[in-house]
Amino acid sequence: MLQVCLNGARGRAECSHLPVTPAELAVAAREAVAAGAVDVHLHPKDGDAQDTLDAAAVAAAVSAVRAAVPGVAVGVTTGAWAVPDPYVRAAQVRSWTVLPDHASVNWHEDGATEVARALLDRGIGVEAGIYSGTPAAERFLAWSGSRRVLRVLAEVTDIAPGDALHASAELLEELRPAAAPVLLHGEGAGAWTVLRLAAARRLHTRIGLEDVLHLPDGEPAADNASLVRAAHGIFHGAP
Repeated sequence: MLQVCLNGARGRAECSHLPVTPAELAVAAREAVAAGAVDVHLHPKDGDAQDTLDAAAVAAAVSAVRAAVPGVAVGVTTGAWAVPDPYVRAAQVRSWTVLPDHASVNWHEDGATEVARALLDRGIGVEAGIYSGTPAAERFLAWSGSRRVLRVLAEVTDIAPGDALHASAELLEELRPAAAPVLLHGEGAGAWTVLRLAAARRLHTRIGLEDVLHLPDGEPAADNASLVRAAHGIFHGAP
C-alpha cells in the first residue's frame, strides 16, 4: 500500500507549492491518486496555515478530499504540536462532525492512549505513530488496545541514508510483536532510502511533501504527484 502524505506540519515558507486549503488538498489528492497512491494522509490547517484539530477545519479538509477521490481512505493527524494538551486533543476528536477514515497518533507524545481511545470510540481507525529513537514502541506494545489499531507507522527520523537504514532495522525489530500491519517511511534525505527498504520488504509505505521535498535524483519535487510517481515506480519495480 502506497499512502500519500500531502502537506504535514510544513508551511509555505518551507514549500511554496504546499497544499494548504481544502481546495488545494483536493487537487493534490486527486493528482496523487491518479499517480498511484491508494490512501491519503493530510494535516488540516487554520486561517494562518497552522495545523489544527478544529472540527470545522477537519470537516472542510476531509470533505473536499473525499469528494475529489471517492472511495479512497482519508486520514488526518492528531499531533501534539497542534494542541499540546492531550485531553483537549481527545475532546476535539470527540467534537468532529465529519469523521476521517483514520488518524495518526504519535506514541512518544503524552496522552497518546487518551487520543487513541477517543478515535476508536468514534469508529475512526488509529495509525500508531512510532518514531525511531524514542520509547514509543515499548509504550505502544504495552497498551492494552495495541491490537485494535489499523496500522503501525514506523517513522524513521534519522535523515542520513546510512543512519536511516540502521534505524529502520532497529525499529522494525522493536515492532516485531505488533499485530497490525506496519507502514515504514522516512523523511528528508533518508526518505527514499527507507522507501526502497519498505519496497524490498513488501511493507506498506508512504511519500509526499510532508516527508520529502526532493525526488530520488535530488531535483525539487513539483508536487505530491511527482513524488508518488517516483515511489510507485520503486515500489512496484522491487524484486
